[in-house]
Amino acid sequence: MSDQPSDHPSSTDADVDSARRGFMQSTLLVIGATQLPAHAAAPPAATAAAAVPPRPLTLNINGKDHTLSLEPRVTLLDALRESAGLTGTKKGCDRGQCGACTVLVDGRRINACLTLAIMHRGAKITTIEGIAQGDDLAPIQAAFMEHDAFQCGYCTPGQICSAVACIDEIRAGTASAVTPDVREQKISFTDPEIRERMSGNLCRCGAYNNIVAAIRTTANA
Repeated sequence: MSDQPSDHPSSTDADVDSARRGFMQSTLLVIGATQLPAHAAAPPAATAAAAVPPRPLTLNINGKDHTLSLEPRVTLLDALRESAGLTGTKKGCDRGQCGACTVLVDGRRINACLTLAIMHRGAKITTIEGIAQGDDLAPIQAAFMEHDAFQCGYCTPGQICSAVACIDEIRAGTASAVTPDVREQKISFTDPEIRERMSGNLCRCGAYNNIVAAIRTTANA
C-alpha cells in the first residue's frame, strides 16, 4: 500500500462540501425573498380586504341632526371629530382606558372610542360642545374654572361630561361600589363617592382634588 496522500477527497470532505453548498443556497434564497416588494411577497390571501363603502347616517348631536357619510366600522369618536367637526371630544388612549373621549348618550356616559357611530342612530348624543347653556357656561364648567380643576386641559372635556353624569347618578340614588348602604334612596356627595364614579377619567396633570371640589360645589349649589 502506498504511503503517498491521495489526490481525491475523502467521503467525509465531500459530505462537508455538499452541506456547505446546501447551506449557502438556502441562505441566498432567504435573502432574495426578503428583497421582493411587499405586494409580490405576500400571497393573495394576505392582501387587505376592500374598504366598505360609506353609507349615509344621521346622528342627533347636541340637539341637532348631522347627516354624515360613514363606513359602518367608524367609531363614534372618529365620527364626531373627523366627520361632524366636533373636536372638543379628545382622542387619548383610543382603548377606553383614559376617559378623554367621554360623551353622553341618552344621558349616560360612554367612551366614544369603544363604540361604533352606527350603533347610536336615533340616540341623543351630547359632547362637550353641548354642555354650555347657550353663550353661558354650565355650572359644572364654571366650577371647573373656579376651582382650577384642570391644567393642560386635554382631559377636561371628558372630565366635564363624566361629571355631569356623576351628579345625575348620585341625585338619582344609583349606588356605586363604595356606597355604604345600597338600600338608601339618597346618596351623599362625599369624596369617596365622587372619586369612585370619576375613576374612569384620568388626569395626567393630577388635578383630582380640584376636580372633586368642582363636582361637590356644583352638586350642592
